[in-house]
Amino acid sequence: MPDTVSIAVNLLGREYRLACKPEERDQLQSCARFVDQKMTAIRDSGKVMGHDNIAALAALQIAQEFMSARNADGLSIGELRRRLRDMNQVADEMLAPQEKLF
Repeated sequence: MPDTVSIAVNLLGREYRLACKPEERDQLQSCARFVDQKMTAIRDSGKVMGHDNIAALAALQIAQEFMSARNADGLSIGELRRRLRDMNQVADEMLAPQEKLF
């Protein structure tokens, strides 16, 4: 099996050839469709002209969505990280006396 495969994706009607691992192919194609949808929506708004400007705005929108991503309970990624750090600290404090036994 080859280390990489070549795939073609379309963004705003332009074809781009990309290389990826075979197991990443479906996800990369899904990502390309998502980006294309964002770019198409921006273009169709009629407020932005030029592929470069559309691509930049789509990238900013996607980054903003990623940064404000929330899980099913509505917690932000940052809040989840903070809670996990707190839980790890509590676990470390609870296990510390056990380490003295050995």
